[in-house]
Amino acid sequence: MEEERKTSRNLADFSEELVSYKLNNKWGLVDKTGKVVIPAQYDRARSSTEGLAAVELNNKWGFVDKTGEFVIPLQYDFVYKFSEGLANVMLNGKYGSIDKTGKVVIPFEYDLVSYFSDGLAEVRLNNKYGFIDKTGKIVVPIKYDHVWGFSEGLANVMLNGKWGFIDKMDNVVIPLQYDYVDEFSEGLASVELNKKLGFIDKTGKVVVPIQYDFIDEFSEGLVGVKLKKKFGFIDETGKVIIPFEYDDVGVFSEGLVSVKLNKKWGVIDKTGKVVIPFEYDDIGFFLDGLAIIRIKRKYGFIDATNKIVIPIKYHYESIFSEGVAAVKLNNKWGFIDKTDKIVVPIEYDKVRNLSGGLLGVKLKDKWRFIDNTGEIVVPFEHDNIAIFNKGIGDIYLDNDWMIIDRNGDVIW
Repeated sequence: MEEERKTSRNLADFSEELVSYKLNNKWGLVDKTGKVVIPAQYDRARSSTEGLAAVELNNKWGFVDKTGEFVIPLQYDFVYKFSEGLANVMLNGKYGSIDKTGKVVIPFEYDLVSYFSDGLAEVRLNNKYGFIDKTGKIVVPIKYDHVWGFSEGLANVMLNGKWGFIDKMDNVVIPLQYDYVDEFSEGLASVELNKKLGFIDKTGKVVVPIQYDFIDEFSEGLVGVKLKKKFGFIDETGKVIIPFEYDDVGVFSEGLVSVKLNKKWGVIDKTGKVVIPFEYDDIGFFLDGLAIIRIKRKYGFIDATNKIVIPIKYHYESIFSEGVAAVKLNNKWGFIDKTDKIVVPIEYDKVRNLSGGLLGVKLKDKWRFIDNTGEIVVPFEHDNIAIFNKGIGDIYLDNDWMIIDRNGDVIW
């Protein structure tokens, strides 16, 4: 699985100029066409950002350009990727920042320098935190016990065990009085005080009382909260929209939300009206008008009127993606469409929905690529597969990962 995750991550990096690849325990770089720019000769290599890629050899890091030429020599103990024109690097146990010519912009004097965002970077020195700008000037003194990055113009900071918010001039906008605070999103931030949760706005005004035992994320203007062992929903002003009477709740999707009462799940709308009775052991969220349901150990799909669209007969189902859903029956897997028509026979040991109209199916320890009609797209079999992205995909064959196109041709 770890090998698969690494390869998938590399594949997603094809939006960059160069992508790292591994061959015989060495790393190199290819361009978007799959052409090898740098042969696999380094101990580590990272996909490029802002035109430069980091490579490591004999425990020293440097940067190469898109032609593979060194711009910054192999001289650093560790490096991060370029962000806003600067890269944070470590030398002799201390961090600083360099520009794309290799010039030291931030001296090597910090225990940590984070990525630059909105012109500022978090720094740590002697277990205290602050912020610097891109000239190295300290704009927020290195005095806090912990900080998070700026979001919507404010940063959450902790001092003496209490959290609050500062602006980019180190002005305390919201007093450091909370046990924990989350970052701002759409003008609101959740806060915790004495093991209770609520929301504040960017002036520090409490807009949702700090009284709840649990707070979920807002969805479609409402958020599920827990009070005295029961769940309900409030709006962004803290007004109770749906009373606290449920044992558990999901998140709103397509105007509906699944809720649990007396060990059974049903569905309500935004007025709290029950639109699907409490008769299921589980209900997922609605997507394109359908939701997964479970009774005992069998799964199916219903629509928003509680009509059973896919019979409750499968041992497992996934959500629909690009018109098909993976289903399990008698320990075998296949795919169905929204009419319950079997589009890929239920005969495989494992399946994956890979996006881009392609599916992965495994039989007798070998994987192949098919389309959503069951037709074989890539004719040869593989030991493992990852994802397809922008017309290319990862396969594992003969002890090595490869990248192929939709015709099965090996790009590298």
